[in-house]
Amino acid sequence: MAAFVAELLFDLVRALVGSWLREAAFAIGAWVDTRIHSRTARLVVGLLLGAAAYFIIPVIAGLLGL
Repeated sequence: MAAFVAELLFDLVRALVGSWLREAAFAIGAWVDTRIHSRTARLVVGLLLGAAAYFIIPVIAGLLGL
């Protein structure tokens, strides 16, 4: 029973945090898009943000114990 309640709690937290993170990512992306004008600069910023996400997401997941 405890495992079932834990799964429900994890699903609820994942749904709430997931939508919040998605909205924050879109807001930040829209803000950055208005500040950067050249295609090359957008590519560089996108690659840097992608690399940062690639390395930081597993660290956060490891700290949360997921």
